[in-house]
Amino acid sequence: MSYTFLQNYWWVLISLLGGLLVALMFVQGANLHLGNRTLDDTQKRMILNSTGRKWELTFTTLVTFGGAFFASFPLFYSTSFGGAYWVWVLLLITFVFQAVSYEFQHKKENLLGVKGFRIALMVNGFLAPFLVGTAVGTFFTGSDFKVDKLSIVDPTNPVISTWGNTWHGLEALGQPHAVLLGITLVFLTSILGALYIMSNIDDDRILSQMRRTVKIAAIPFLAVFLTWLVILLLRKGYAVSPEGTVSLESGKYLHNLLSQPWLLTMTLVGVVLVLWGIYQGAFSKSRRGIWPAGIGTVLVVMAVFFLAGFNGTAYYPSCTDLQSSLTLANSSSSIFTLKVMSWVSLLIPFVVAYIAFAWRAMDKKKITKEEIIGKENKY
Repeated sequence: MSYTFLQNYWWVLISLLGGLLVALMFVQGANLHLGNRTLDDTQKRMILNSTGRKWELTFTTLVTFGGAFFASFPLFYSTSFGGAYWVWVLLLITFVFQAVSYEFQHKKENLLGVKGFRIALMVNGFLAPFLVGTAVGTFFTGSDFKVDKLSIVDPTNPVISTWGNTWHGLEALGQPHAVLLGITLVFLTSILGALYIMSNIDDDRILSQMRRTVKIAAIPFLAVFLTWLVILLLRKGYAVSPEGTVSLESGKYLHNLLSQPWLLTMTLVGVVLVLWGIYQGAFSKSRRGIWPAGIGTVLVVMAVFFLAGFNGTAYYPSCTDLQSSLTLANSSSSIFTLKVMSWVSLLIPFVVAYIAFAWRAMDKKKITKEEIIGKENKY
């Protein structure tokens, strides 16, 4: 296993984790529907118990995603998590409120009351996908940082990466193209959440409301996603020469897509699957739209990561100093570390098999009103 192979291998794994994270954010998207005023309290509790069985998977995937980045590409971790830290702090805060809300909203004498905790879940349903999408959007717009590896030997200031402003990641909100990706993920997770609720809950009123939601959300989702995609394919990208020099190249991401037929095919298949899932949820009697839409989401997100990192591209560009931009070659761990972790990664299929088994056991029976009204402990 060559050094280059290992770097590419771990970028594939990170891309897969990123795709799984976005797909599993159907939990956040489903919680947005707690604001649906046509549903009564029991129906909203049915939604809570549907997502309450899965939220740990989303959070665990987020932690694993961050851990994989730290182990395989530590310079990205130190630059982004250490510089643009407000984005990641806000993301973790929303997940903490999510966990607390599930456990305490129906406890007697809780501080915020049921409504307060449900609002916290809805805030998490918006902020989590928006922050993740906007952060990934900076893979293409660039961020304000500088990297000086030689500074590690400076005893007075041994800091490799420095951020160029005091906003520490929040300046991404001023980059419309990055924000568009964040908004895209909000609509996408809302659709995925509705599709999952349809597959997991046995209630006619909820079913009709979720079908209506998919129809309504599909239009702005497609409009925002296509706008983001067109801008991406037309904008300048951050190309890396064989010597490691970074430069701006017109139509770089379009060139990446067209020069790699497998990537173009992967993107198209992913988009078609998402559209097929939306069609099943909105216009057919099927309740299984979450599966093609979820798989399609994983493929499209992976394709976005591949566009950012493969084919001689800087995946985390610096708009302040081009030569500080991070690439797979200049930001990865040592060959020894990557090789050892690669052997450990062979356990992933067994973990996935266990998750699939547990998922099947939890979703074997649809949630009903009788189950929620029963005396058993519920969210």
